[in-house]
Amino acid sequence: MHLAYFTERPYRYGPNDHIIEKGFFGTPNTFFDPEKGHELYHEYLDEKVLCEELGFDGVALNEHHFTPFTMGAVMDVEASILARITKKVKIILIGNPLPLGNPLRLAEELAMIDVISKGRLVAGWVRGAGSEQFAHNANPAYNREYFNEAHDFIVKAWTQPGPWRYEGRHFHYRFVDPWPVPMQKPHPPMWIPGLLSPETALWCAEKRYPYIALATFLEPTVELWNIYRDRAAELGYQVGSENFGYMQKVYVADSEEKALEIAKFDMFGGAGSGYSLFAQPAYNFPPGYNSKLATRRMATQFTDPNKKRTSSPFQGGAQSESARADVSAAQVDHRSRFWQEAKVDVNETRKAIYAQLPDVLNSFGIICGTPKTVIPKIRVVLDTLRPGTFILWQNDGPITRKDRENNLKLIAKDVMPAIRDMGKELGLQSAYEVKPGSRALAHAGKPDSVGSLEPWKAWREAHPY
Repeated sequence: MHLAYFTERPYRYGPNDHIIEKGFFGTPNTFFDPEKGHELYHEYLDEKVLCEELGFDGVALNEHHFTPFTMGAVMDVEASILARITKKVKIILIGNPLPLGNPLRLAEELAMIDVISKGRLVAGWVRGAGSEQFAHNANPAYNREYFNEAHDFIVKAWTQPGPWRYEGRHFHYRFVDPWPVPMQKPHPPMWIPGLLSPETALWCAEKRYPYIALATFLEPTVELWNIYRDRAAELGYQVGSENFGYMQKVYVADSEEKALEIAKFDMFGGAGSGYSLFAQPAYNFPPGYNSKLATRRMATQFTDPNKKRTSSPFQGGAQSESARADVSAAQVDHRSRFWQEAKVDVNETRKAIYAQLPDVLNSFGIICGTPKTVIPKIRVVLDTLRPGTFILWQNDGPITRKDRENNLKLIAKDVMPAIRDMGKELGLQSAYEVKPGSRALAHAGKPDSVGSLEPWKAWREAHPY
């Protein structure tokens, strides 16, 4: 099992009232104080070094643009620093938004990071949030085309000796001969993060890349695992824990009260209601960016805010239209559930956001408590999803450095050993232990499932809300 750490690295001094009213994306940069930014960048880098000292296997980075939600606007800069100041941890990028930039330049940057780190880079690719299409003047209708072509080009740039010429549909280079090339051969591993996009899961299955679910609700995540599973079976291989990773919000403190206080701060970032505040729907879902299934869900959601799902979700077969529609619906809800109930009154909206904390805790959107109380809940997540990579997503919102570091130290001392024992007991192997796509199909070509909702259902029955 691979254990890693992730935070959005937010600008913790952002204008909360403005964000509640307008969303994180597009918050005027006049609110940015370079002195505070200097302090925060160093704090977040120090945190990654601490994680290495505490025994984490990896540290993860991401990037977002034009937003205080994430200070890592160019995460490759942070990754290059970490390549020099860390010695052992994998540097996991989840991930570079391929449709937004220059894939040749990106191939060069990441190769340098891999060489400087002596082969510790994990490359990860994303389409970029809908708002990023505005931030980089990218045509959202071509987003997936840009993504696919840029990915294929980078792999070729890393594996085909140059110089050579490239003429594609969207990218054109007269001379391709990047120096250096990655230390890892044929290229660094690639892990793909996602928020319940069936199309991304199918693409991962075809490429045999691990899919990393970003703190998504357990029910649709299991269904997404099955979509990946069935496509993998069509391609002739059996999925295992190495094909999947999961990012989970976990906050640990010396008392239940303190842990709850920290978790409350998180409601304005990450898996709480704050993730719905990432960007207004007009920016988050630009025309042409989403799949037809997701677009259909949005048409229902935003034309009738009181519309509720009348049928029980996730009952169809994984490859059925209804199953894919339910997963797409969960993806839209995950990123927009707050906006359909937004109020003009900022103070009332703030109260409404905090009022959702019990629901977030009940759904395991956030797990918080003392080491003794969080370990059984983490066990439920591992039993349900059986991921080979488990990333602790933490420390978003206005949480003090002292509380952040105490949280990490308690996890390393009392929680991580338990997680590793669970991983061994459940046979959870990461992509470093088993090559994704290398397992043969058994049972006359019928694939076995990796995840199961039964542990989660049993927990909910034993702990009614």
